[in-house]
Formats: sequence, C-alpha cells, structure tokens
Amino acid sequence: MPPEIGPLISPSEKTSMNRRGFLKFCGLMAATLALPSFYARHIASALSAAQRLPVVWLEFQDCTGDTESFLRASPFPNPLQGGNTMPGLVDILLDYISVEYHETIMAPAGFQSEQSLANVLDQYSGQFLCIVEGSIPTASNGAYCTIRGRTALSIAQQVIPQARAVIAAGSCAWDGGLAAAAPNPTGAVGVNQIVPGLSNLVNLPGCPSNVVNLVATIVYFLTYDQLPDRDRQNRPYFAYGEEIHDECERHDYYEADQFVLEWGDTGHQQGWCLFKMGCRGPRTHSNCPKVKWNESTSWPIGAGHGCIGCTTTHFWDANSPFYTPLEDD
Repeated sequence: MPPEIGPLISPSEKTSMNRRGFLKFCGLMAATLALPSFYARHIASALSAAQRLPVVWLEFQDCTGDTESFLRASPFPNPLQGGNTMPGLVDILLDYISVEYHETIMAPAGFQSEQSLANVLDQYSGQFLCIVEGSIPTASNGAYCTIRGRTALSIAQQVIPQARAVIAAGSCAWDGGLAAAAPNPTGAVGVNQIVPGLSNLVNLPGCPSNVVNLVATIVYFLTYDQLPDRDRQNRPYFAYGEEIHDECERHDYYEADQFVLEWGDTGHQQGWCLFKMGCRGPRTHSNCPKVKWNESTSWPIGAGHGCIGCTTTHFWDANSPFYTPLEDD
C-alpha cells in the first residue's frame, strides 16, 4: 500500500533548502506563470499547506527526452532574478508530489511495477496527476507499443480517465510527434485523440517539453486546485501565449534587415537574425526566450541555430525542410 499522504507544515521541515531559497523558487514560479511578483508569497503559503500529490508518469512511444528534461533540472540558475543559482526545480518539486509510478526511475520491476500502478488506481482514483510522455500507437490495435503484455493504448484508456488532471508532456504526447510524421506506420496519436474531450488536460508541446513549464504547471495546480488558463489546443497561455519572434534577443536585427545568410558568416558571428536560415520563430508560440534551456544557460537561437518550431502542430511535417526560409509576412 502506498504511504499515507500527509500535510506539509513548513518548507524548512520538508526540504533541504532554507526559506530564502524556497521563496526564490516561488518567485521563479510566479514569474514563469506571468503573475505579479507578490504572488510568490501566495504560492509559498499554498505549497506549505498542501498535501503531497500522487503522480503517475506513463511512458509510451518516446525517446525519454521529457524524462531527461525533468531529471536534469538541478541546480538551476534563475534567469528572471539575476541568474543566481537556485535549488533544483525537481528537487523542490519532489517535496510536494509523490511519484508513485515512473518506469524509468522507479525501483520495482516486472510484476512489482504493475502492482505499483494498480495500487495507485485503487487507492487514489480521481486524486492523482497523470503525466503522459510519448505517443500512443493505434494501428493493429496498438500492438506497436506494449508494456508487460499490455498495449499502451489499453493502459492509457484505463489510467487517464481516472486522473484528477492530465499533462501531456512533449510533442509526442500532444499530437504524436515524430512517430506520427508521414506516413505514420504505427498510427501514433496524442492523448487527446485517445481520450477525446478531456476537460482536465494540459498540453505542454516541445521536443522535449521545458521542465520549467512542467514544474510551473504542477505548482499552479497545487496552489489554486485548478489548471492554468489554456488556449484552444489546451496549451497554457503563460508558456505558449507569445511568439518566440517577439521576445527573441535577435529581433532588433530582424527589424534592421540584418540577417545571417550563411553559417559562420560575419552576421552569424555577430548574432544577427536567423530568419533567412529557416528560423521558425515568427510562427512559433513558446516562452523559450525567457526560461531558456540547459539549466537556463542558453537556448537554440541563443546558441546560433534557428528555431524549428517544435511547439507547433505536427512540426516534423509542417516545418521541414527546416533550413528553407519562411515567406516574409
């Protein structure tokens, strides 16, 4: 039987950080969620009184990229508060959630792992958070992805409807991702196509999804007992409400008609706009310029490569060939 979920009285009693570090974390969450700074204390108060949230993390047809993004988030320099190193996002989050099932990191294997999932469904039905990583194949009755003799399709259809909230982490769980690229031999689809009409679904597309957005979504849920506001594609506005182009550090070069025309040319060395090298930033909605990647040290455009639009629908088909320039609107 899973351990009893108890209340969190104080961050100092449950975490390895001091209160200042905890408040920095809450400040980052408020900034990521596009909330005024004073909401940080509200988040801190809510988290301190919250009960640990059971989590089931399902991995299907994937490359484990979203799990890697999740696990490699410590330590964390905060770009929104002067770049000072913060406690690891996941280290903090694990004090407020209880990962009951995750095939990559859990200790049980075989029958014991199957029993762990069964325990969650028995003990916490309607109470747990379900995070889905990877696409779900539907061809041949789902035979292209099986776990312990069961298809990913049957597992998803059993577990997802019982969750209190569902997060589709990464492009594969959103719309099938790379596996769904033409000709899509496995019939790969995302969560919404398997269990249509979910009102408690948050899509976090990206290849992989950004761990900052994943943590912020969970923190919002723990704080307000509801999911953040989302667009028609169930993507939270705080993470996908603005075009990369508008927030890009190279935007001024675009306005000045200063473009990289060849890899390694003078403009490339000086950080000019990558639009003519195929950058999809003008048609991609994401907060990558703000939260960045690799412990917030950089991001693709900052590193000199154009955006490939991995948060857009069926980007492998829609945006390739990736180095062909967009038509200038």
